[in-house]
Amino acid sequence: MIQAAMIGLGRWGQSIIGAVQGKSARVRFVHGVSKEPELARDFAARHGLRLSTDLADALADPEVQAVFLATPHLLHVQQVQAVTATGRPVWCEKPLALTRAGAESAVGAVRAAGVPLGSGNNKRCFASMRELKRVLDSGVLGEILHIEGHFSNEHSTRVIGGGWRDDPEESPAAGLTGAGLHVLDAFVNLGGPIRRIDAKVFAPKPPPDPRDVLAVLVEFASGATGLLATVRAAPVVWRVQVFCTGGWVEARGEDTLTVARMGESPVTQTFPHVDSLLVLVEAFADAIEGKAPFPVTPAQMLDLIGAFEAVVMSVERGQPVLCANAQRRREARRRDGLAVTGVPAAGKSTHRPSGNTR
Repeated sequence: MIQAAMIGLGRWGQSIIGAVQGKSARVRFVHGVSKEPELARDFAARHGLRLSTDLADALADPEVQAVFLATPHLLHVQQVQAVTATGRPVWCEKPLALTRAGAESAVGAVRAAGVPLGSGNNKRCFASMRELKRVLDSGVLGEILHIEGHFSNEHSTRVIGGGWRDDPEESPAAGLTGAGLHVLDAFVNLGGPIRRIDAKVFAPKPPPDPRDVLAVLVEFASGATGLLATVRAAPVVWRVQVFCTGGWVEARGEDTLTVARMGESPVTQTFPHVDSLLVLVEAFADAIEGKAPFPVTPAQMLDLIGAFEAVVMSVERGQPVLCANAQRRREARRRDGLAVTGVPAAGKSTHRPSGNTR
């Protein structure tokens, strides 16, 4: 049994513990850290957690073998570095960082320490999404041409008067950080690295209790295209549909998948429900114990944050933006004297049109 600490006992930290404690034979939480211990004391008592107020307290706890971070996004990189400096495996809730450079620092620290890195991309573990990935990997539908994805929920309407969802530094580009990032991760998992982003935000009502939409046009490194959308305040919708040379496959919700092959009627199946958080935490346990790599690779984590950063930059600038990894290839082509297109890259300064709404 791996004994773990949870840093951050807000809604999501509590959700992870609730999915695991007493239900997993692989992981048990023994220590919780909260900056507001008076709000977390009853929860900690119910789940048998030692409660403290600082990451350093958990790192000094000899019983803690792994650390989970469910903390403000701006703290993630330095906290990953602090955990790995003690030689412990670390799980970081999404996003790993707010820039690709920050993500590279976190991944570099993990690699230097030789420990596993987990990330909270639990939507990959939906029964529908695991089967969708299996269908694509089987090759029965051919080559991917286009991916569409939408994830909306009502969380931002339930957390009124503060919190990271209302903070543009912690949650840029409307619903990107809270919901859209899960779809972006699905795109990276299914379609591979993303080359270019063109994103728009329409926000008739700012936080608190926002009403806004983020829409993103994606170009993959493969040449395939994608469309992503998230409405920050809407009844829950999860949909990912992949169009291929031989048909399409669509995941709706956590458990339902439809496959349509050329010349055949669509076939819809509903799969047994699983707790996606529990599945992902136990996959992290496999990585800690050396049984299997964590299902989200470090390269995918970097590609995801590179695309995330490009979405934020595209919204700010009102124009398409190359992802950081694509920009590096572009600069290499320039050094080699090859033609390049004139698309700005994430991290490069340019004008910000006054008509763009965040």
